Amino acid sequence: MNAYVALLRGINVGGHSTIDMKALKRLFESLGFLKVKTYINSGNVLFQSDTDVALLKTQIETAIQDHFGMAVPTILRSAQEIQSMVDSFPKNWKNDEEHKTDILFLNDGFDGPSALLQIRYNPQVDTLIALPKAIGWSIDRSHYSQSGMKHFIGTPVYKNMTARNINTLRKLNVLLTELI
Repeated sequence: MNAYVALLRGINVGGHSTIDMKALKRLFESLGFLKVKTYINSGNVLFQSDTDVALLKTQIETAIQDHFGMAVPTILRSAQEIQSMVDSFPKNWKNDEEHKTDILFLNDGFDGPSALLQIRYNPQVDTLIALPKAIGWSIDRSHYSQSGMKHFIGTPVYKNMTARNINTLRKLNVLLTELI
């Protein structure tokens, strides 16, 4: 049995694409997934399955469409992939009042260093680190207005990712470890 997190894009943001997390948990359980739990209201579902990861994505997206009546792009990451990300990003990165640090989870075909070439960022204030299937972005909040990332919205990479802050990434890692 493998442990995964499904990262749903764009649900429960600003009152749009609202999905009740308890109903989402029940849906995942109805698909035969084990040890299902959700984390915060932004569409993080942890579970165990022995189904092929490529099939999982299709199965989850189809079930959400059928049950909730909306297309919700989903990115899946294994417990091992999440652990590798946590280990790869700097330990001093944080998301708090002074720093903004987001992890951009990328769809297949939009990952790695080539994704950085599609992002206009300001290297004087934006720190970006590309990993397989993710980009980490950290900035001092006082420099946010100087960030080149404001031009990121609407790009092909933006349309093929979902973001979580570094604190959420670390918490998902702990929860996945407990699931194994």
